[in-house]
Amino acid sequence: MTGLRYVYAVCRPFDAPLQVQLTGVAGAPAKLLHHHGLVAVVSDVPVKDFAEEPLRSHLEDLDWLSATARGHQQVIDALTAVTTPLPLRLATVFRDDSGVRVMMEEREDDFRRTLDRLQGRVEWGVKVYVEPQAEPPASGAGSEAGAKPASGRDYLLRRRMQARAQDDTWQRAERFAGRLHSLLSEHADAARLHAPQNPALSKASGQNVLNAAYLVPRAGSEEFVEIVDHTKDQEPGMRVELTGPWAAYSFVDMETQGAERDSQEAGS
Repeated sequence: MTGLRYVYAVCRPFDAPLQVQLTGVAGAPAKLLHHHGLVAVVSDVPVKDFAEEPLRSHLEDLDWLSATARGHQQVIDALTAVTTPLPLRLATVFRDDSGVRVMMEEREDDFRRTLDRLQGRVEWGVKVYVEPQAEPPASGAGSEAGAKPASGRDYLLRRRMQARAQDDTWQRAERFAGRLHSLLSEHADAARLHAPQNPALSKASGQNVLNAAYLVPRAGSEEFVEIVDHTKDQEPGMRVELTGPWAAYSFVDMETQGAERDSQEAGS
């Protein structure tokens, strides 16, 4: 066996050409595999890296995983520019073309329903962060805020005031994030709330209080972006970040994602 089939996405046939010399995972060119009126976008990947055992090891190697994710996303982005793809999970691999076709037949109804729902739509991501507060001046800096407390009572009072200010900031952030999410949901066909990002992992400054995805018609994307831009300076101390347009990862239901079963059994 010389290689396995890596599957990036399933979509409907399209006429627009993909980028010239588009390469994906492991530097392999992306190809279109037509079956029953659907298209699987695939490439060949080496057995030594993507067979079951080596793949399990590689998925714990952050450098390898990052490189693979970049190749995967490069193909998805190219597809999103010309059609509406249904993206599959990272490292979805099958033994050969027959294995890919078996998967497509088994999940054909799910794929068609999801593609109908996603057709002509893209995903936009919006995050709201509470900006980090400036540290108070060091003790003895000459300001009242930085002066050493005269007594234990003064110290407790200062701590109580700091806690109250922090509570006020969080309440304001939650109200702002809630209003923004409601507004954007009105201009989207669907919305998903994700768990706030861990700053230690995301490396983003500030505390994430809204992490949401919105399914927006392509024709309405310009208006959606303008709405987000208009909110960016509305609330002092809050940072709004917009990303996209992406393939609709957040709106592929888990039933459809179930098509990405252990590929080593497919086509055997």
